[in-house]
Amino acid sequence: MSHRALTAEGLVAGYERGRRVLDGAALTVPAGRRLALLGANGSGKTTLLRCLSGALEPAAGTVAVDGARLQHTRRGLRAHRQEVQLVLQDPDDQLFSASVAQDVSFGPLNLGLPEDAVRERVAEALDLLAVAHLAGRPTHQLSYGERKRVAIAGAVAMRPCVLLLDEPTAGLDPSAVAEALAALERLRTSGSTVVMSTHDVDLALRWADDVAVVVDRAVVQGAPADVLADDDLLARARLDRPWALTVGARLRALGLLPDGALPRDAGSLLAALPEGVTP
Repeated sequence: MSHRALTAEGLVAGYERGRRVLDGAALTVPAGRRLALLGANGSGKTTLLRCLSGALEPAAGTVAVDGARLQHTRRGLRAHRQEVQLVLQDPDDQLFSASVAQDVSFGPLNLGLPEDAVRERVAEALDLLAVAHLAGRPTHQLSYGERKRVAIAGAVAMRPCVLLLDEPTAGLDPSAVAEALAALERLRTSGSTVVMSTHDVDLALRWADDVAVVVDRAVVQGAPADVLADDDLLARARLDRPWALTVGARLRALGLLPDGALPRDAGSLLAALPEGVTP
């Protein structure tokens, strides 16, 4: 794995004749950074991820990795999928083998790698997702959160530069969300750029280095504290302002927080309060 930039320009895509889900959408996924993709249901988040992964060929526009354009040919898609992997929201759409290890090995085996290299990739992916203890377990016996992490491990075993995750925390309890985020951080530090789509603006604010909002068939991208404080944009995208920005702005107005960037999570907010002030 190595950090590479993924870009999209002028994407036009849709599923029904005459109805465009994306119309001229552009996105830059900076190498080595965490990007959260936000938007309402039906806004085009999944369509954008499918275009980025090569699963959907747009009617117009380009997708490129470090400037090398994706070609929708058998050879071009095979090469692209070694650089960019998409993990779907429902893990049951991707898990089909009898055991966890067999499922995670499927992609590397299809690359024609020798058995030793496949075993090395499977062990590496299972360790990164903290599911090595599940290697021999039948996939149908896993919890929902475990199935999600195993599905991600299957993509990680391909050693992609960019990992696209469609709602990886949806349906998880708080403990499982924390485990998933810890796994994503291990992936980032090991060399994968991570893109995560989510409806959770609070999660996006505290996790992401960059955010992109899919709205009005286009993409608005920028720093989390800037984009997620744009009330007009959030209203158009049918999203709420993150609570940390709302509370932080109010505390600043009361003179309890200094000027500068607002805290992005509860711990940072409490740490920024003057001595002697308790919530």
